[in-house]
Amino acid sequence: MGLSMNINEVRKNFDYLKSGKVYFNHAAIGPLSNNVVSRINKYIELRSTGEIENYPAFLSAQENVKRMLSKIFNASPERFAFVDSVSNGFNILAQGIEWKTGDRIILNDIEFPANVYPFLNLRKLGVEIDFVQSKKGRIEIDDIEALLTPRTRLLSISAVQFLTGFRSDLDAIGKLCKSHNVIFSVDVIQAAGAVNIDVKRSSIDFLCGGSHKWFMGLQGASYFYLTEELQSMLKQKFIGWLSVENSWDFTDYKLELMKSAGSFQNGSLNVIGYISFEESLKLFDSLGMDKIERQIISNTEYLIKRLDNIGLEPILKCVDQKHLSGIVSVNHSDSENLKNEIQKSGIIFSCRESKLRFSPHFYNTKDEIDMLTSELKRYVK
Repeated sequence: MGLSMNINEVRKNFDYLKSGKVYFNHAAIGPLSNNVVSRINKYIELRSTGEIENYPAFLSAQENVKRMLSKIFNASPERFAFVDSVSNGFNILAQGIEWKTGDRIILNDIEFPANVYPFLNLRKLGVEIDFVQSKKGRIEIDDIEALLTPRTRLLSISAVQFLTGFRSDLDAIGKLCKSHNVIFSVDVIQAAGAVNIDVKRSSIDFLCGGSHKWFMGLQGASYFYLTEELQSMLKQKFIGWLSVENSWDFTDYKLELMKSAGSFQNGSLNVIGYISFEESLKLFDSLGMDKIERQIISNTEYLIKRLDNIGLEPILKCVDQKHLSGIVSVNHSDSENLKNEIQKSGIIFSCRESKLRFSPHFYNTKDEIDMLTSELKRYVK
């Protein structure tokens, strides 16, 4: 059964749709499905009236989340670890490398701060930061290559830029990094759950994302991936009782770190966050990312065309399809007031940096996009 035949069934699983709302804000935070809400409620009931000490149930959910993530990203489950936020995921990377004065890192000027501040913080160690200058909301690979030096040790970039929706060519960047022996780090929070990411094909060394945007889970349940080679290079700054082999031998005190990425999971995690993440991932696992991406890109191309037709020029109006994602942005001098007016009709989206930012998911329809553009047309001169 094709994805198009499943969309109506998927939509029945989101109660907010019953109120007539149109939600184009998945790049900010995704709605919770009925299945996720039910799973959360069952967990709360279990912890309050049932088997209160239910740690084995969480271990099963943890393994399932890593298994489904490994399928989505084409990696091994043991290469994933959980962390409370993307910022702290990048801090593990930034603080784990043994830097030398004069080492360099490449970032760009339209990154979300979670993928900037952990690396800027290294300036106090003598690390230099080189910023690629974006062009019309895009990061060009030639501009990345121009900044590479013999002292460049790491490049970190978002797979999809949060402001413009520009989707980088990770395969090309990964190949470039590999040829220069540069660690390749990717923020996937605006990509995972919307478009395909293959860590092996793109030669990605480190990847970090969260569950609460396109994956439509809870906040505070993030994850990261790293290769065995990179893990062997990192100096793990923080260690807890769950970081070691045989962690349930409480008084053994052998500081023997786990070989898997799980060594970075120092202690108790956001159990309810990962149980709900497991439930939300079941939808993506059942449908497959290829089908989901095709539907999202179809919605994006249709939205770009409709916006252009009413006189609102999308930032990525004339880019190749491979650079499109689930985010479509438009510059507008009065973006906040326009957003407030449109949202009175129940159509939800964001404003970021004087831009109207729309982020429909795969289950959004062309009719909903038409509703949006019809409302916008009333206010566009």
